[in-house]
Amino acid sequence: MTHEDPQVRVGVHIDQGTCILSRDGTDFAAYHAWVEFAAPDQKTWIAEKVEFSAKRPDGESVGLTVDLLNDACDGPRDGVSDAIWKVVALAATSAGDVGIRYTAPTS
Repeated sequence: MTHEDPQVRVGVHIDQGTCILSRDGTDFAAYHAWVEFAAPDQKTWIAEKVEFSAKRPDGESVGLTVDLLNDACDGPRDGVSDAIWKVVALAATSAGDVGIRYTAPTS
């Protein structure tokens, strides 16, 4: 990306217990997410990644990052859960207030 490529980071508060993320057999209760949107080369807005703040089963806070783009950065990454795309859609609704017009990828 170049300096001319606009980026927006949108925060989403997640109610306790409504979003559980699993990684390597461990469940994490997410409580906040930062969704990064970009419009590379003045093209359509895309969601690049989501950074979650979550609690481990022992109550310790951790950060989890989900890359939303495939390795070629030309489409969505396979295997991203519907719940994560719902968080992205919620953030995109808020981002509309700053002029982002985002369309979720189709399966």
